[in-house]
Amino acid sequence: MNDATHARLVYQALYNVAPDLEEESLDPEVRFDEQFEFDETDFARFVAELHRLTGVTIPHQDYPELATLANAVAYLERKHG
Repeated sequence: MNDATHARLVYQALYNVAPDLEEESLDPEVRFDEQFEFDETDFARFVAELHRLTGVTIPHQDYPELATLANAVAYLERKHG
């Protein structure tokens, strides 16, 4: 897979958890919790959705690596290839 595919999967996971964000302009470099209301429960659902869509197991200690859209794409690139 390439970055564009991973980006699509990250956006899809995010929109599956928070569909209202589809209408928002999102900055891929800004932390989720700084640019919109995204609490721990939302984040856990996002991680679970990423796992469902990609099959990548994401250990709890890796969660900080998924704090932005750009970081989540890079993480999937490293783990999913």
